[in-house]
Amino acid sequence: MSNTTAEEDDIRVDIPMSDDQLKRNIRPILHKPYGSMDLVSVKAPANHGSHSKDSNWWVVLNLAFQSIGIVYGDLGTSPLYVYPSIFSNGIKHRDDILGALSLVFYTLTFLPLVKYVFVVLRANDNGEGGTFALYSLICRYARVSLIPSQQAEDHEVSNYKLELPSKRLKLASVLKSSLQKSQFAKIFLLLVTMLGTSMVIGDSIFTPSISVLSAVAGVKEVTSALTDDMIAGVSVVILIFLFMIQRFGTHRVSYTFAPVLCVWFVLIGGIGFYNIIKHDTTVLKAINPMYIVEYFIRNKKDAWISLGGVVLCTTGAEALFADLGHFSVRAIQVSMCSMVYPALILAYTGQSSYLRQYPDEVSDAFYKSVPGPLYWPMFVVSILAAAIASQAMISGTFSIVHQSLSLGCFPPVKVVYTSANHEGQVYIPAINYILMLACIGVTAGFKSTVKIGNAYGTAVVFVMTLTSSLLVLVMIMIWKTNIFLIILYILTIGFVEQLYLSSVLYKFTSGGYLPLAFSAVLMIIMYVWNDVYRRKYHYELDHKISPARLKEISANKNMSRIPGLAMFYSELVHGIPPIFEHYVSNVPALHSIIVFVSMKSLHINKVPPEERYFFRRVEPRELFAFRCVVRYGYKDVREVAFEETLVTRLKEFIQEEILLQNQMLSTIGNNAEKGIEPEGEIVERDNDVANVKQVEEEIMQQEIEQLQKEWEEAGIVHMIGESEVIAKKEANIMKRIVINHVYNFLKRNVRQREKVFDIPHKRMLKVGMTYQL
Repeated sequence: MSNTTAEEDDIRVDIPMSDDQLKRNIRPILHKPYGSMDLVSVKAPANHGSHSKDSNWWVVLNLAFQSIGIVYGDLGTSPLYVYPSIFSNGIKHRDDILGALSLVFYTLTFLPLVKYVFVVLRANDNGEGGTFALYSLICRYARVSLIPSQQAEDHEVSNYKLELPSKRLKLASVLKSSLQKSQFAKIFLLLVTMLGTSMVIGDSIFTPSISVLSAVAGVKEVTSALTDDMIAGVSVVILIFLFMIQRFGTHRVSYTFAPVLCVWFVLIGGIGFYNIIKHDTTVLKAINPMYIVEYFIRNKKDAWISLGGVVLCTTGAEALFADLGHFSVRAIQVSMCSMVYPALILAYTGQSSYLRQYPDEVSDAFYKSVPGPLYWPMFVVSILAAAIASQAMISGTFSIVHQSLSLGCFPPVKVVYTSANHEGQVYIPAINYILMLACIGVTAGFKSTVKIGNAYGTAVVFVMTLTSSLLVLVMIMIWKTNIFLIILYILTIGFVEQLYLSSVLYKFTSGGYLPLAFSAVLMIIMYVWNDVYRRKYHYELDHKISPARLKEISANKNMSRIPGLAMFYSELVHGIPPIFEHYVSNVPALHSIIVFVSMKSLHINKVPPEERYFFRRVEPRELFAFRCVVRYGYKDVREVAFEETLVTRLKEFIQEEILLQNQMLSTIGNNAEKGIEPEGEIVERDNDVANVKQVEEEIMQQEIEQLQKEWEEAGIVHMIGESEVIAKKEANIMKRIVINHVYNFLKRNVRQREKVFDIPHKRMLKVGMTYQL
């Protein structure tokens, strides 16, 4: 139990408790005047029957098998197009193949394996990954979030795991303090997160396009009758089919795709081993990094430009992190190390061995290196694998859009939960169709894997670089990593990523502009929505109803009370929202019981059900009104029986409220007995305390009975604010464009609040208001 205020900085004061029922993490509360009262958390019984994803090895192996069908499709199909992208102008020197293989080997080792599998995955947010998960993790350890609805009580949620600074954590404390004091740093951090999210979504466009197009192009080996337009057409048909099956959910798709990907990795690994033995075993010496140095000495600028092709061997690495919520850290580590990484190394080494014998066939190195009898089986499997490759980034996109939705950084869209057993598995129809149309446009427009690769490489490297930037903050503030290890990470992984970034940006005019343009549009949408959301919140905070006005409303004899329970929804978590003032000014009647409900998302993946509902009574008591803050994590699923749950928690709150008051009265009486008082006064005081307790218990029982009666007989009416947002007349032209045009256009074309909350239309009233921001 803690006694905190909203202004305190991660400080907790523990108060000893003696009563067993007070040990359920409930904050002590009396009938304080409105505005000074603390929230009370009503806890449901904790579910101790759940098991961790990594509870036993059978679960890990099962998840590892599923992850192969979802996470590694993109990374696994990269051998289809990497060497043609590296040597887009042909192989000029035989040893250039060794230099390229050495680059691919160390790039695969340092980026997907070392960085993502063994470092980045550790930066998960209680099992969730992705750009917004990293941002949420940072926001919990430093007050850098721009979301205004923060409360000191939020820090008490189990998943926050805050730490107090100490002398040995000086660097973390300094960085934390600097970020908290700088408004520019807060906005910049949010923009970096949005850019990373936009780039991941961009990956979901280019992954299906380049993978499917590369696989279908293999048919040229047996017939030259198919033109580029026909190959692009076949690819488009496959892409449409792929996006159509997304609605069946990640869980079903993973079990269907996993066996195909397993066959794919066995085949590319086996064919790679065959080519090494048959053509040139000396390619194994490419493990010596000196071949990279010689490659750059020979080719100079051309070698640097070719890095844009080398980096394509890491495509889909971000999916290892973004899809983490669907599986587990251990499962992804097992599948990567046992199957994916060895198969990829063998595949690239085998292609290099083949190219040492036939360097002129680099434009189609993958299919040329396949032994004749295996061509058609490999072609069929490659088509399937290329289709599956898209699943990694598509499911990852659904996850990060869901996260950004919960944190107020994306316009509300419909989210479908596709698995009863895995809450993190979601499907977002609107995003799915937008991605499908974008993929069709890119495939039909470019018709070339080399051109698509230029755009793809830009998106891949940008995401990696931004992830590393956020990871360094995590290392300093949260992990408290030794400064020398942080410097080592920056000088190795960071340097390599910056080198690749410079290479892909060189191809900006050759397709590299596309992901940046797409990301710019997404960032504008996300930032405008988040900016106006924050402005609306501060407007409500500035216009909240005062305690004096509440007393006036309660004492107004012209205000009749009608049966039923009314819920007023708003974003505001501090005070009574202006929607209530607008309502009582136009409707001279109030329901018997009033609950001001605020749905808020925290910077954590899940809020335990027992810590979700916070209540407080709104004074004066005669108003029979309560504040309720319902807290969710960005991966939480909202309850189906929300009304029933809220009423149940409210009854528990009323019971606990009286219990706490009685406990306080007993404590005061015990303290008084320790003083010097005449025996008669002690007896008289004890009688007064007993009478007060009895009266309070009777009031509690009456309130609970009335609550149950109103709910069962009259029901609940949901009051939703229908706000019109406009810019003030004195606002500058940019602000007027953002609010009056961009935001209102988005608002008209997204789901409304009642659909997000799933409120029945028959029991819903909209209260119109105008916000001048």
